[in-house]
Amino acid sequence: MGKPTRRTALSDRVPGGRDGRRMLIVTFVDRIGSGLWGATATLYFTFAAGLSTAEIGVLLAVSGAIGIAGPPLGGLLADRVRLRPLLITVQLVRAAASSALLTTTDLRLLLAIASVGSLGDRGAAVLTKLYATRVAGPERVRYQAISRTAMNVGWAVGGLAAAAALSGGTVTVYRWLLIGDALSFVAAALFTLGCAEPPSASRIAAKCASVSAPAEPRESNPAEPASASAEPAPASGKTTAPNPWRDRRYLAYTASEAVLFLDDSVFRVGLPLWAVTATSTPHQLVPLLLVLNNVLVVLFQVPFARFGATPHTARTSLWPLAGAFLVGGAALAASTVGAPWFAAVTLVLAATAFTVAEMLHATISWELSVVLAPPTAQGAYLGVHGLAQAVQRSAGPLAVTAAIAAGPLGWLGLGAGLAAICGVQRHLVRDRGDGALSVVPVTVSEH
Repeated sequence: MGKPTRRTALSDRVPGGRDGRRMLIVTFVDRIGSGLWGATATLYFTFAAGLSTAEIGVLLAVSGAIGIAGPPLGGLLADRVRLRPLLITVQLVRAAASSALLTTTDLRLLLAIASVGSLGDRGAAVLTKLYATRVAGPERVRYQAISRTAMNVGWAVGGLAAAAALSGGTVTVYRWLLIGDALSFVAAALFTLGCAEPPSASRIAAKCASVSAPAEPRESNPAEPASASAEPAPASGKTTAPNPWRDRRYLAYTASEAVLFLDDSVFRVGLPLWAVTATSTPHQLVPLLLVLNNVLVVLFQVPFARFGATPHTARTSLWPLAGAFLVGGAALAASTVGAPWFAAVTLVLAATAFTVAEMLHATISWELSVVLAPPTAQGAYLGVHGLAQAVQRSAGPLAVTAAIAAGPLGWLGLGAGLAAICGVQRHLVRDRGDGALSVVPVTVSEH
Protein backbone atom coordinates (compact mmCIF):
# COMPACT_ATOMS: atom_id res chain seq x y z
CA MET A 1 0.00 0.00 0.00
CA GLY A 2 1.21 3.51 -0.79
CA LYS A 3 1.67 6.27 1.65
CA PRO A 4 -1.41 8.39 2.42
CA THR A 5 -1.49 11.69 0.58
CA ARG A 6 -1.71 15.04 2.35
CA ARG A 7 -5.32 15.36 1.16
CA THR A 8 -6.20 11.96 2.66
CA ALA A 9 -4.51 12.89 5.94
CA LEU A 10 -6.46 16.16 6.01
CA SER A 11 -9.72 14.27 5.38
CA ASP A 12 -8.95 12.03 8.36
CA ARG A 13 -8.31 15.02 10.61
CA VAL A 14 -11.43 16.99 9.61
CA PRO A 15 -14.73 15.19 10.29
CA GLY A 16 -17.38 15.43 7.62
CA GLY A 17 -15.07 14.77 4.68
CA ARG A 18 -15.21 17.12 1.70
CA ASP A 19 -18.32 18.97 2.92
CA GLY A 20 -16.80 19.40 6.37
CA ARG A 21 -13.70 20.97 4.85
CA ARG A 22 -15.74 23.25 2.61
CA MET A 23 -17.79 24.44 5.57
CA LEU A 24 -14.55 25.29 7.38
CA ILE A 25 -13.66 27.53 4.43
CA VAL A 26 -17.12 29.12 4.69
CA THR A 27 -16.54 29.77 8.38
CA PHE A 28 -13.07 31.21 7.77
CA VAL A 29 -14.22 33.57 4.98
CA ASP A 30 -17.28 34.63 6.97
CA ARG A 31 -15.12 35.55 9.97
CA ILE A 32 -12.70 37.55 7.86
CA GLY A 33 -15.64 39.76 6.90
CA SER A 34 -16.81 39.91 10.51
CA GLY A 35 -13.30 40.99 11.55
CA LEU A 36 -13.31 43.76 8.94
CA TRP A 37 -16.69 45.09 10.06
CA GLY A 38 -16.41 44.42 13.80
CA ALA A 39 -13.27 46.52 14.03
CA THR A 40 -14.78 49.49 12.19
CA ALA A 41 -18.57 49.46 12.72
CA THR A 42 -18.60 52.25 15.31
CA LEU A 43 -16.16 54.33 13.27
CA TYR A 44 -18.27 53.90 10.12
CA PHE A 45 -21.48 55.00 11.82
CA THR A 46 -19.66 57.95 13.39
CA PHE A 47 -17.66 59.34 10.46
CA ALA A 48 -19.38 57.97 7.35
CA ALA A 49 -23.02 57.92 8.49
CA GLY A 50 -22.68 60.95 10.81
CA LEU A 51 -24.57 59.43 13.76
CA SER A 52 -24.17 60.67 17.32
CA THR A 53 -22.99 58.41 20.14
CA ALA A 54 -26.56 58.09 21.46
CA GLU A 55 -27.89 57.20 18.01
CA ILE A 56 -25.21 54.55 17.54
CA GLY A 57 -26.15 53.08 20.92
CA VAL A 58 -29.83 52.91 19.92
CA LEU A 59 -28.95 51.41 16.54
CA LEU A 60 -26.77 48.65 17.97
CA ALA A 61 -29.08 47.88 20.91
CA VAL A 62 -32.33 47.68 18.92
CA SER A 63 -30.88 45.74 15.98
CA GLY A 64 -29.21 43.35 18.43
CA ALA A 65 -32.51 42.79 20.26
CA ILE A 66 -34.34 42.08 16.99
CA GLY A 67 -31.57 39.68 16.00
CA ILE A 68 -32.50 37.48 18.96
CA ALA A 69 -35.30 36.06 16.79
CA GLY A 70 -32.76 34.81 14.23
CA PRO A 71 -31.71 31.50 15.87
CA PRO A 72 -35.19 30.03 16.57
CA LEU A 73 -36.50 31.20 13.19
CA GLY A 74 -33.52 29.69 11.34
CA GLY A 75 -33.72 26.43 13.31
CA LEU A 76 -37.46 26.10 12.70
CA LEU A 77 -37.03 26.58 8.94
CA ALA A 78 -34.14 24.10 8.86
CA ASP A 79 -36.50 21.31 10.01
CA ARG A 80 -38.88 22.09 7.14
CA VAL A 81 -36.74 22.96 4.11
CA ARG A 82 -33.39 21.90 2.70
CA LEU A 83 -30.52 23.26 4.77
CA ARG A 84 -28.01 24.12 2.05
CA PRO A 85 -30.28 26.48 0.02
CA LEU A 86 -31.48 28.05 3.27
CA LEU A 87 -27.92 28.77 4.40
CA ILE A 88 -27.05 30.23 0.98
CA THR A 89 -30.12 32.47 1.13
CA VAL A 90 -29.22 33.74 4.60
CA GLN A 91 -25.66 34.51 3.49
CA LEU A 92 -26.97 36.52 0.52
CA VAL A 93 -29.39 38.39 2.81
CA ARG A 94 -26.43 39.33 5.01
CA ALA A 95 -24.51 40.53 1.95
CA ALA A 96 -27.48 42.63 0.81
CA ALA A 97 -27.90 44.14 4.28
CA SER A 98 -24.21 45.08 4.52
CA SER A 99 -24.30 46.66 1.07
CA ALA A 100 -27.52 48.55 1.86
CA LEU A 101 -25.86 50.29 4.81
CA LEU A 102 -23.83 52.23 2.24
CA THR A 103 -26.95 53.74 0.65
CA THR A 104 -28.30 55.89 3.49
CA THR A 105 -27.47 57.95 6.57
CA ASP A 106 -31.06 58.05 7.86
CA LEU A 107 -31.26 56.48 11.31
CA ARG A 108 -34.60 54.80 10.69
CA LEU A 109 -33.43 53.15 7.47
CA LEU A 110 -30.11 52.18 9.04
CA LEU A 111 -32.04 50.62 11.93
CA ALA A 112 -34.19 48.55 9.56
CA ILE A 113 -31.20 47.42 7.51
CA ALA A 114 -29.06 46.62 10.57
CA SER A 115 -31.94 44.60 12.06
CA VAL A 116 -32.19 42.47 8.91
CA GLY A 117 -28.42 41.96 9.04
CA SER A 118 -28.58 41.03 12.71
CA LEU A 119 -31.31 38.45 12.02
CA GLY A 120 -29.13 37.00 9.27
CA ASP A 121 -25.99 36.93 11.44
CA ARG A 122 -27.68 35.07 14.31
CA GLY A 123 -29.58 32.75 11.97
CA ALA A 124 -26.45 31.88 9.98
CA ALA A 125 -24.61 30.91 13.17
CA VAL A 126 -27.27 28.31 14.06
CA LEU A 127 -27.57 27.00 10.49
CA THR A 128 -23.80 26.56 10.20
CA LYS A 129 -23.77 24.68 13.51
CA LEU A 130 -26.64 22.49 12.34
CA TYR A 131 -24.88 21.70 9.05
CA ALA A 132 -21.69 20.78 10.90
CA THR A 133 -23.65 18.61 13.34
CA ARG A 134 -25.26 16.69 10.49
CA VAL A 135 -22.13 16.10 8.38
CA ALA A 136 -19.74 15.39 11.27
CA GLY A 137 -22.04 12.95 13.08
CA PRO A 138 -20.45 11.43 16.22
CA GLU A 139 -17.30 13.51 15.67
CA ARG A 140 -19.23 16.78 15.95
CA VAL A 141 -17.28 17.99 19.00
CA ARG A 142 -13.93 17.63 17.27
CA TYR A 143 -15.36 19.41 14.24
CA GLN A 144 -16.62 22.23 16.48
CA ALA A 145 -13.13 22.66 17.92
CA ILE A 146 -11.56 22.86 14.47
CA SER A 147 -14.31 25.25 13.38
CA ARG A 148 -13.69 27.58 16.33
CA THR A 149 -10.01 27.61 15.46
CA ALA A 150 -10.88 28.64 11.89
CA MET A 151 -13.22 31.32 13.29
CA ASN A 152 -10.51 32.86 15.44
CA VAL A 153 -7.91 32.81 12.68
CA GLY A 154 -10.41 34.39 10.26
CA TRP A 155 -11.37 37.06 12.78
CA ALA A 156 -7.71 37.87 13.41
CA VAL A 157 -7.00 38.15 9.67
CA GLY A 158 -9.97 40.48 9.21
CA GLY A 159 -9.03 42.58 12.22
CA LEU A 160 -5.42 42.94 11.09
CA ALA A 161 -6.55 43.89 7.59
CA ALA A 162 -8.89 46.50 9.04
CA ALA A 163 -6.12 47.90 11.25
CA ALA A 164 -3.81 48.20 8.25
CA ALA A 165 -6.52 49.87 6.12
CA LEU A 166 -7.45 52.32 8.87
CA SER A 167 -3.95 53.76 8.80
CA GLY A 168 -5.25 55.75 5.80
CA GLY A 169 -7.77 57.43 8.08
CA THR A 170 -10.29 58.42 5.36
CA VAL A 171 -14.05 57.93 5.18
CA THR A 172 -13.59 56.05 1.90
CA VAL A 173 -11.66 53.35 3.77
CA TYR A 174 -14.65 52.68 6.06
CA ARG A 175 -16.88 52.19 3.01
CA TRP A 176 -14.43 49.78 1.38
CA LEU A 177 -14.20 47.74 4.58
CA LEU A 178 -17.99 47.45 4.63
CA ILE A 179 -17.90 46.34 0.99
CA GLY A 180 -15.31 43.74 1.99
CA ASP A 181 -17.70 42.48 4.67
CA ALA A 182 -20.50 42.12 2.08
CA LEU A 183 -18.20 40.32 -0.36
CA SER A 184 -17.21 37.83 2.35
CA PHE A 185 -20.86 36.77 2.64
CA VAL A 186 -21.13 36.38 -1.13
CA ALA A 187 -17.99 34.23 -1.11
CA ALA A 188 -19.41 32.16 1.78
CA ALA A 189 -22.61 31.58 -0.24
CA LEU A 190 -20.58 30.46 -3.28
CA PHE A 191 -18.55 27.98 -1.22
CA THR A 192 -21.76 26.67 0.38
CA LEU A 193 -23.13 26.13 -3.14
CA GLY A 194 -20.44 23.48 -3.62
CA CYS A 195 -21.51 21.55 -0.50
CA ALA A 196 -23.92 18.62 -0.53
CA GLU A 197 -27.22 18.61 1.34
CA PRO A 198 -26.64 16.87 4.71
CA PRO A 199 -29.05 14.17 5.96
CA SER A 200 -31.93 15.46 8.07
CA ALA A 201 -33.75 13.21 10.54
CA SER A 202 -36.62 15.68 10.83
CA ARG A 203 -37.29 15.78 7.07
CA ILE A 204 -36.93 11.97 6.78
CA ALA A 205 -39.43 11.54 9.61
CA ALA A 206 -41.89 13.93 8.01
CA LYS A 207 -41.60 12.12 4.68
CA CYS A 208 -42.05 8.71 6.29
CA ALA A 209 -45.08 9.94 8.21
CA SER A 210 -46.75 11.16 5.01
CA VAL A 211 -45.95 7.94 3.13
CA SER A 212 -46.93 5.50 5.86
CA ALA A 213 -50.15 7.23 6.96
CA PRO A 214 -53.06 4.72 6.44
CA ALA A 215 -55.68 5.64 3.87
CA GLU A 216 -58.50 4.35 6.07
CA PRO A 217 -58.79 2.72 9.49
CA ARG A 218 -59.09 -1.05 9.62
CA GLU A 219 -60.59 -3.26 12.28
CA SER A 220 -58.21 -4.74 14.80
CA ASN A 221 -57.71 -8.50 14.95
CA PRO A 222 -57.56 -9.91 18.49
CA ALA A 223 -55.23 -12.68 17.27
CA GLU A 224 -52.81 -10.21 15.74
CA PRO A 225 -49.74 -9.32 17.88
CA ALA A 226 -49.40 -5.81 19.22
CA SER A 227 -47.21 -3.36 17.32
CA ALA A 228 -43.59 -3.11 18.37
CA SER A 229 -43.67 0.64 17.98
CA ALA A 230 -42.49 2.60 21.04
CA GLU A 231 -45.37 5.06 20.80
CA PRO A 232 -48.83 4.62 19.27
CA ALA A 233 -49.56 6.85 16.32
CA PRO A 234 -52.03 9.68 16.93
CA ALA A 235 -55.61 9.11 15.87
CA SER A 236 -55.21 11.46 12.92
CA GLY A 237 -52.38 9.36 11.45
CA LYS A 238 -49.93 12.26 11.73
CA THR A 239 -46.89 12.47 13.97
CA THR A 240 -46.19 15.57 16.00
CA ALA A 241 -42.60 16.75 16.15
CA PRO A 242 -41.23 17.52 19.63
CA ASN A 243 -41.64 21.19 20.54
CA PRO A 244 -38.68 22.83 22.33
CA TRP A 245 -40.96 25.56 23.69
CA ARG A 246 -42.82 22.87 25.67
CA ASP A 247 -39.67 21.10 26.82
CA ARG A 248 -39.14 22.65 30.24
CA ARG A 249 -35.80 20.97 30.81
CA TYR A 250 -34.38 22.19 27.51
CA LEU A 251 -35.66 25.71 28.19
CA ALA A 252 -34.04 25.64 31.65
CA TYR A 253 -30.81 24.35 30.09
CA THR A 254 -30.90 27.18 27.51
CA ALA A 255 -31.47 29.75 30.27
CA SER A 256 -28.39 28.46 32.12
CA GLU A 257 -26.44 28.66 28.86
CA ALA A 258 -27.27 32.36 28.50
CA VAL A 259 -25.45 32.92 31.80
CA LEU A 260 -22.44 30.72 30.99
CA PHE A 261 -21.87 32.60 27.71
CA LEU A 262 -20.96 35.68 29.80
CA ASP A 263 -17.27 35.04 29.10
CA ASP A 264 -17.94 36.82 25.79
CA SER A 265 -19.02 40.03 27.53
CA VAL A 266 -16.14 39.74 29.99
CA PHE A 267 -13.68 39.99 27.09
CA ARG A 268 -15.62 42.51 25.02
CA VAL A 269 -16.59 44.88 27.83
CA GLY A 270 -15.59 43.86 31.33
CA LEU A 271 -11.88 43.16 31.15
CA PRO A 272 -10.95 46.26 29.07
CA LEU A 273 -13.05 48.63 31.19
CA TRP A 274 -11.83 47.15 34.47
CA ALA A 275 -8.18 47.28 33.40
CA VAL A 276 -8.25 50.99 32.48
CA THR A 277 -10.56 52.25 35.24
CA ALA A 278 -9.79 50.15 38.32
CA THR A 279 -6.20 48.92 38.01
CA SER A 280 -2.77 50.54 37.74
CA THR A 281 -1.68 48.45 34.76
CA PRO A 282 -0.55 50.24 31.57
CA HIS A 283 -3.35 50.68 29.03
CA GLN A 284 -1.19 49.03 26.36
CA LEU A 285 -1.80 45.70 28.08
CA VAL A 286 -5.52 45.65 27.14
CA PRO A 287 -5.15 44.75 23.44
CA LEU A 288 -2.47 42.21 24.37
CA LEU A 289 -4.97 40.43 26.63
CA LEU A 290 -7.35 40.10 23.67
CA VAL A 291 -4.50 38.78 21.53
CA LEU A 292 -3.71 36.27 24.30
CA ASN A 293 -7.33 35.07 24.20
CA ASN A 294 -7.19 34.61 20.44
CA VAL A 295 -3.84 32.79 20.46
CA LEU A 296 -4.89 30.39 23.25
CA VAL A 297 -8.11 29.47 21.41
CA VAL A 298 -6.23 28.82 18.17
CA LEU A 299 -3.64 26.64 19.95
CA PHE A 300 -5.79 24.70 22.39
CA GLN A 301 -9.42 24.55 21.22
CA VAL A 302 -8.87 21.30 19.29
CA PRO A 303 -7.13 19.51 22.23
CA PHE A 304 -9.96 20.72 24.47
CA ALA A 305 -12.42 18.74 22.32
CA ARG A 306 -11.68 15.73 24.53
CA PHE A 307 -13.68 17.40 27.33
CA GLY A 308 -16.86 16.98 25.28
CA ALA A 309 -16.09 13.70 23.49
CA THR A 310 -19.21 12.07 24.98
CA PRO A 311 -22.29 13.41 26.78
CA HIS A 312 -21.02 11.96 30.07
CA THR A 313 -17.59 13.58 29.62
CA ALA A 314 -19.23 16.90 28.78
CA ARG A 315 -21.35 16.75 31.93
CA THR A 316 -18.30 15.88 34.08
CA SER A 317 -16.33 18.77 32.52
CA LEU A 318 -18.74 21.25 34.09
CA TRP A 319 -16.67 20.99 37.29
CA PRO A 320 -13.40 22.29 35.79
CA LEU A 321 -15.49 24.93 33.98
CA ALA A 322 -16.79 26.10 37.37
CA GLY A 323 -13.20 26.22 38.66
CA ALA A 324 -12.07 28.35 35.71
CA PHE A 325 -14.85 30.87 36.36
CA LEU A 326 -13.92 31.07 40.05
CA VAL A 327 -10.23 31.65 39.27
CA GLY A 328 -11.06 34.31 36.67
CA GLY A 329 -13.36 36.24 39.02
CA ALA A 330 -10.87 36.05 41.90
CA ALA A 331 -7.98 37.23 39.70
CA LEU A 332 -9.93 40.28 38.51
CA ALA A 333 -10.88 41.09 42.10
CA ALA A 334 -7.21 40.89 43.17
CA SER A 335 -5.96 43.06 40.28
CA THR A 336 -6.72 46.29 42.16
CA VAL A 337 -4.24 45.43 44.92
CA GLY A 338 -0.52 46.20 44.71
CA ALA A 339 1.90 47.54 42.14
CA PRO A 340 1.33 47.76 38.35
CA TRP A 341 3.29 44.55 37.78
CA PHE A 342 0.98 42.66 40.13
CA ALA A 343 -2.07 44.11 38.36
CA ALA A 344 -0.63 42.98 35.03
CA VAL A 345 0.04 39.45 36.31
CA THR A 346 -3.46 39.06 37.76
CA LEU A 347 -5.07 40.44 34.60
CA VAL A 348 -3.12 37.94 32.49
CA LEU A 349 -4.23 35.19 34.89
CA ALA A 350 -7.84 36.36 34.62
CA ALA A 351 -7.68 36.48 30.81
CA THR A 352 -6.19 32.97 30.74
CA ALA A 353 -8.81 31.59 33.14
CA PHE A 354 -11.73 33.08 31.21
CA THR A 355 -10.22 31.80 27.94
CA VAL A 356 -10.02 28.30 29.43
CA ALA A 357 -13.65 28.74 30.49
CA GLU A 358 -14.55 29.88 26.96
CA MET A 359 -12.92 26.81 25.36
CA LEU A 360 -14.40 24.38 27.89
CA HIS A 361 -17.88 25.83 27.61
CA ALA A 362 -17.79 25.90 23.80
CA THR A 363 -17.01 22.17 23.79
CA ILE A 364 -19.51 21.23 26.50
CA SER A 365 -22.26 23.42 25.07
CA TRP A 366 -21.96 22.01 21.55
CA GLU A 367 -22.24 18.39 22.73
CA LEU A 368 -25.04 18.85 25.27
CA SER A 369 -27.16 21.12 23.06
CA VAL A 370 -27.13 18.46 20.34
CA VAL A 371 -27.57 15.35 22.50
CA LEU A 372 -30.53 16.89 24.37
CA ALA A 373 -32.28 17.71 21.08
CA PRO A 374 -34.50 14.99 19.55
CA PRO A 375 -33.20 14.19 16.03
CA THR A 376 -36.66 14.76 14.53
CA ALA A 377 -36.67 18.39 15.72
CA GLN A 378 -32.96 19.11 15.87
CA GLY A 379 -33.19 22.39 13.97
CA ALA A 380 -35.94 23.79 16.20
CA TYR A 381 -34.11 22.77 19.37
CA LEU A 382 -30.73 24.16 18.29
CA GLY A 383 -32.53 27.33 17.20
CA VAL A 384 -33.87 27.75 20.73
CA HIS A 385 -30.41 27.03 22.12
CA GLY A 386 -29.07 29.77 19.88
CA LEU A 387 -31.17 32.22 21.88
CA ALA A 388 -28.72 31.81 24.77
CA GLN A 389 -25.86 33.50 22.98
CA ALA A 390 -28.14 36.08 21.36
CA VAL A 391 -29.66 37.08 24.72
CA GLN A 392 -26.20 37.21 26.32
CA ARG A 393 -24.96 39.65 23.71
CA SER A 394 -27.80 42.01 24.61
CA ALA A 395 -27.93 41.55 28.39
CA GLY A 396 -24.32 40.48 29.07
CA PRO A 397 -22.78 43.98 28.95
CA LEU A 398 -25.26 45.11 31.62
CA ALA A 399 -24.31 42.22 33.91
CA VAL A 400 -20.59 42.83 33.45
CA THR A 401 -20.82 46.60 34.00
CA ALA A 402 -22.83 45.88 37.16
CA ALA A 403 -19.94 43.71 38.38
CA ILE A 404 -17.51 46.54 37.61
CA ALA A 405 -19.68 49.02 39.52
CA ALA A 406 -19.69 46.71 42.55
CA GLY A 407 -15.88 46.61 42.62
CA PRO A 408 -13.77 43.56 43.55
CA LEU A 409 -16.71 41.94 45.34
CA GLY A 410 -18.67 42.22 42.11
CA TRP A 411 -16.12 40.08 40.27
CA LEU A 412 -16.00 37.57 43.11
CA GLY A 413 -19.78 37.38 42.99
CA LEU A 414 -19.81 36.97 39.22
CA GLY A 415 -17.25 34.16 39.32
CA ALA A 416 -19.11 32.38 42.13
CA GLY A 417 -22.43 32.85 40.35
CA LEU A 418 -21.13 31.35 37.11
CA ALA A 419 -19.67 28.41 39.04
CA ALA A 420 -23.05 27.87 40.72
CA ILE A 421 -24.79 27.84 37.34
CA CYS A 422 -22.37 25.10 36.26
CA GLY A 423 -23.67 23.05 39.21
CA VAL A 424 -27.28 23.77 38.26
CA GLN A 425 -26.64 22.72 34.67
CA ARG A 426 -24.94 19.52 35.81
CA HIS A 427 -28.11 18.69 37.75
CA LEU A 428 -30.30 19.43 34.72
CA VAL A 429 -28.26 17.04 32.57
CA ARG A 430 -28.32 14.03 34.87
CA ASP A 431 -26.80 10.59 34.42
CA ARG A 432 -29.09 7.55 34.30
CA GLY A 433 -26.48 5.63 36.28
CA ASP A 434 -24.96 3.82 33.30
CA GLY A 435 -22.82 6.71 32.12
CA ALA A 436 -25.41 8.03 29.68
CA LEU A 437 -27.56 11.11 29.99
CA SER A 438 -31.24 10.84 30.76
CA VAL A 439 -32.32 11.82 27.27
CA VAL A 440 -35.44 10.34 25.73
CA PRO A 441 -34.32 8.40 22.64
CA VAL A 442 -36.03 9.25 19.36
CA THR A 443 -35.80 6.76 16.51
CA VAL A 444 -36.36 7.71 12.89
CA SER A 445 -37.57 5.00 10.55
CA GLU A 446 -35.91 4.85 7.15
CA HIS A 447 -38.41 3.78 4.46
